[in-house]
Amino acid sequence: MPTITVIVPIYNVEPYLRRCVDSILAQTFTGFELVLVDDGSPDNCGAICDEYAEKDARIRVIHQENGGLSAARNAGIDWAFANSNSKWLAFVDSDDWVHPRYLELLYSAVQTDHIKLSACEIVEVEKPTPAEEVVPETELLPWDDYLQRSWCIHSPCNKLYVKELFEGMRYPVGKLHEDAFLTYKLLIRAETISYLPMVLYYYYHNPQGIMNSPFSLKRLDSMDAYEERIEYVKSIKSTKALAFSVRDYLSHCMYIVDLLRAEEHIPAEVRKEKEREIKQRCRVVIFRYGLRYAPPWEYGYLYRFAFPGLHGVGKAVVKPGMKMLKIGKYKDF
Repeated sequence: MPTITVIVPIYNVEPYLRRCVDSILAQTFTGFELVLVDDGSPDNCGAICDEYAEKDARIRVIHQENGGLSAARNAGIDWAFANSNSKWLAFVDSDDWVHPRYLELLYSAVQTDHIKLSACEIVEVEKPTPAEEVVPETELLPWDDYLQRSWCIHSPCNKLYVKELFEGMRYPVGKLHEDAFLTYKLLIRAETISYLPMVLYYYYHNPQGIMNSPFSLKRLDSMDAYEERIEYVKSIKSTKALAFSVRDYLSHCMYIVDLLRAEEHIPAEVRKEKEREIKQRCRVVIFRYGLRYAPPWEYGYLYRFAFPGLHGVGKAVVKPGMKMLKIGKYKDF
């Protein structure tokens, strides 16, 4: 009986698929099954999946019409609940690969610490490199501490989850940045994370990948996810997570605007309109939470971003202890 179900969503990655699957089959931990979800891929990925399934009894293949990354991951999760006695789930994206001890160390961490979720680090790479020797090390972190510890908190792929965490939880179909809508909820359910501060997951910088394609206005979905996280952690009264989430949201908005400004294929008026929209949403968050969780004497650059034309926000004009920030008049572009 497999202990872990590894789920790989697949779409149009023929040049990289074998590298990904081979890295999973080469794991030192062998008590797993591998679910390959062919999400209506137009290339030869479906045939490659079937070829692997014929050679290795641990592999299951799901062929479905294209529904996007969320639909593919959800299909693997649904299959694991309906057809497998495994207790754990892991995800690997089909153009990435994993360290040979990826499953071994993530599983050892949850068993040693008797908890529901473990997480390692991710490195972004442009070409395969020999896997380095790693010295096992773990830290037990409350979920809100983990939010601030790792740059890859949203990724589903550097984590091992007890399957019950996904009861009633699925990735939102039709959303870009789908992981940002769900992963933090799984962390909250887990309560404590066994954190391995070592690289076991290799994220391939795929020039044809979703995140490296020309900027799309669908990228604004990420703002929805960040705003939802703010309201969610507020509802469970986690002050530390709320403070981090507010600052993270405002910084992310700055990043999205930088991307938007650089995309000349989007008409200038559309870019300007969307930038206004983003900054208006930032102002709403600032007025609700900013003075307490992103105080201007520490985060003046965020205020200057949200309020174009506003200058001097910082230690010189706003001091700790002030209950209100008098924004006054500002010019919007």
